[in-house]
Amino acid sequence: MQEAEITIGGISVRELAEQYGTPLYAYDAERIRENFRRLNRALRSCYPDVAVYYAIKACNNLEIAKLLVEQGSGVDAASPNEIRLAQALGLSGERIIYTGNSLSDEDLAAGLRAGVVFNVDDHGVLKRLFSLGRPRCMSFRINPSGEDIETPDLKPFAGPSAKFGIHPRYVEEAYRTALSNGVERLGVHMMPHSQANKAQSFAHVTAKLLDLIGPVARKLGFDIAFLDIGGGLGIPYRREQPPLDVDAVAREIAAVVHRKCEEYGLKAPRLVMEPGRYFVGDSGYVLGRVISIKQGYRTIIGTDISMNTMARPVMYGAYHEVRINGRGGKTAPMAMTGQVCENTDLWISEREFPADVAEGDVVVLMDAGAYGHVMSYDYNGRLRPAEVLIEGGKSRLIRRRDTFEDMVSRMCLSEDIQKRLRDAAG
Repeated sequence: MQEAEITIGGISVRELAEQYGTPLYAYDAERIRENFRRLNRALRSCYPDVAVYYAIKACNNLEIAKLLVEQGSGVDAASPNEIRLAQALGLSGERIIYTGNSLSDEDLAAGLRAGVVFNVDDHGVLKRLFSLGRPRCMSFRINPSGEDIETPDLKPFAGPSAKFGIHPRYVEEAYRTALSNGVERLGVHMMPHSQANKAQSFAHVTAKLLDLIGPVARKLGFDIAFLDIGGGLGIPYRREQPPLDVDAVAREIAAVVHRKCEEYGLKAPRLVMEPGRYFVGDSGYVLGRVISIKQGYRTIIGTDISMNTMARPVMYGAYHEVRINGRGGKTAPMAMTGQVCENTDLWISEREFPADVAEGDVVVLMDAGAYGHVMSYDYNGRLRPAEVLIEGGKSRLIRRRDTFEDMVSRMCLSEDIQKRLRDAAG
């Protein structure tokens, strides 16, 4: 039995693979817009003052980020170069949140020049920051104890095992320092999780954050300008997983904010979220080809999707559904590998695949829009893939495939090697 042709935005993956080659990243523009509108609508229906930022680290192609900025998103940047990406999208000032860590003086100066919102990860950086200048608006990323924040569905970025954020014991000192240096507007930030799939997880984070900052704000006599609860909105990577109910997320967050602000006598702050994966994750796909079917100790499907094309399965043990275009029916246990000379490139050790899979079939790795191409790299002379955007039933190239010339272009080469390269190029 054959399954129907897999399509992205109305275009078959076979057609895309033939036109652009493989491996290939492909994105559905309308899905990205739908994801933003769904979350934005849910938040604004429950809370009067909301700002949404796109964590551009998830997928940094400017044509992808542009789709979100056009819907009203700002950008969450983690480095000076990501600030420059945001500026290229027409953003400036408080439309950019700068959430870096281990920032150098050059990093700090770049943020000051851009006039962005500083989200400070380490109170120890304040002396250097204020010696260089003074942000008009800033917040502090707080790291609560892991025991206080962890729930079973969360991957925590909190507690002693996490590198991010300020220990609760230093929170008052950090805000006191900012106030004494004349910072006009102060917010607070926490992101202790990723890929959360339960609404109550976000209510828990919000309550914990306000319990930490509420007494400090009351003692020091300042209003919290904004409450940034980060991102971490999960997507279903497996078919059996239900999607996150963002309407419930918004309701529970709003209820907690109203209750805690009343408890601590605070003015209601602006509510900020900065998702990345939620906006682009399920909009992206990696297309590859079956190169070989190797029989031995086990059956291994060889593809041109290698660990340098999509790093998440090897780096994190992350699960992605993989489909073979046009194949269905009877299955058999097989492994799947790429073309890199590393045993870890056997990125699926065993999974059920269609028994009739054949050389030349198009392989589709699902939900690959977040932390996919942006984490790709060249290795073994296997280079980074192209990216295409599908919109209105048409596709267009938004990043060309890397070439050999790209690979050697940044090498500072002796004249004899340069001559051989020129001769070989004809």
